[in-house]
Amino acid sequence: MIDDVRALLRRWSLGQWALRATMALGPVLALAATGLAGTAPRVLLVVIVAALSLTYAGLPEGPFGTTAMGLVVVWWGFGLRDGLQPACLLAAALLLAAHVAGLLVAYGPDALPVDRGLLLLWLRRSGLALLLAPSLYVLAVLVRGHEAPGVWVVGLAAALVAVLAATVAFTGQESD
Repeated sequence: MIDDVRALLRRWSLGQWALRATMALGPVLALAATGLAGTAPRVLLVVIVAALSLTYAGLPEGPFGTTAMGLVVVWWGFGLRDGLQPACLLAAALLLAAHVAGLLVAYGPDALPVDRGLLLLWLRRSGLALLLAPSLYVLAVLVRGHEAPGVWVVGLAAALVAVLAATVAFTGQESD
């Protein structure tokens, strides 16, 4: 068993190692970023997210990455009394990086080197997605305290329109 793991680790290219390190560290660092907002996560939660993230780095097609990132989002939502902290932008970037790294790793077998063109394509796409985070943060700060349910319905509708627009924009495009 240990020899199988060693053989697997030797097959990874330098690009695979970098992507898998991003997958393993992204959710953990995003969780730790709540410390910048004044609320450090409990040790047990950090251990659980770290274990899930390490498993995600080894098995990107499984549910481990989604579970680790979901726990981070839940902690940000419930662990902080005021979840609207600037550090959430850092957490968003780290979670997006881990997600895109997992997507790239899942494109092929473990020994497959990372394709430069595919990497650049997904870096551009994720960079565009990340550009939304600061404007969404500002919008959330502006509507904070408004208990009118209509505000959140409008927000959800806007998010759905954004997803639809992105789907239409990226559907049918050839990869660069």
